[in-house]
Amino acid sequence: MPSRPTESKSPSQTQANTHGLERVAICPRWMVRSLRVVGAYHLVLGLAITLFPFAVLHAFRMAEPRPVEPVQAIGAFVACLGLAYVLAAPYGIQNWLLIFTGLLSYVSVAILLFHGGLQQHRRSIFTESVLGTAAFWSVVFGAMLLRSYRSYIGGRRIASPEVQEFALRVRANTGKSILQLSKEQPVMLLFLRHAGCMFCREALADVAAQRKQIEATGAKVVLVHMSRESQARSFFAKYGLEDVPRVSDPERALYRAFGLGRGSLVQLAGPAVWLRAIRAAILDRHGVGRLVGDVFQMPGVFLVYHGHVVLSFIHHSVADRPDYGQFVLLQSIPDTGAMG
Repeated sequence: MPSRPTESKSPSQTQANTHGLERVAICPRWMVRSLRVVGAYHLVLGLAITLFPFAVLHAFRMAEPRPVEPVQAIGAFVACLGLAYVLAAPYGIQNWLLIFTGLLSYVSVAILLFHGGLQQHRRSIFTESVLGTAAFWSVVFGAMLLRSYRSYIGGRRIASPEVQEFALRVRANTGKSILQLSKEQPVMLLFLRHAGCMFCREALADVAAQRKQIEATGAKVVLVHMSRESQARSFFAKYGLEDVPRVSDPERALYRAFGLGRGSLVQLAGPAVWLRAIRAAILDRHGVGRLVGDVFQMPGVFLVYHGHVVLSFIHHSVADRPDYGQFVLLQSIPDTGAMG
């Protein structure tokens, strides 16, 4: 956790960018789990081939090669690749090159085995099992690569630091600007959707539940919304967040300064969004309300420190649900104390 800074120690943009923290995005849970599963699969398979090559070959009814060392070398490579997947799992969304390598290898194996089967007009337990595995993981790696690409594109939408620094001069309802607050301590700047949105209400409930955890890291929550201040006071009070600093931005100027635009049809009403909406509105009882603001506006979360964005979570759909407690913890990976 960064130490409480003084205004004389405001970091330069070069210092803030040294660790590349502004490019850190939280990896979705399904990606983390997928990489861990495929990593464990590669690790176990690779070790089995390396340590017990003949047993593996006999299991697939394959002839024993002479010498066996090349087979063991392949097993060692597979095991190392599996270890890389496991270690990179929490940060898989940034390691697109590793994901691309996995996709390319599985697609290549699937094509070669399929072509070989057509040429020889015969099948074996080995080719069928490997072909099925390659096809399955090709789809999984393709989905992960697409998610990484979307995260990259989302990061590119972030406005320039100069525009953001000017926008941060806007004052919260407490009278202090976001820039001033960020010089006192890291600020988790949460851009909300319109007040009637079930996902906006879900986000406020999540922040209220995790508020102690967030503030224990030294961060302060600041809410940005599209309602008038007179409407916002009673709305946030329902979630016990009436004392949290907030900024009313009905014209969405601050949203645009942080690169948060209007969503597409898929981002706003895709199949996954409908499923999450049912859960949030009905099962979790967040409900829906009167539309106050732009229904097409996308949300986002940023960690601002000394006027610089050091972390960001760009929503790819309105149904994305960040773990706000985990988000602020990322400020210590690597140690941002060097920045203050």
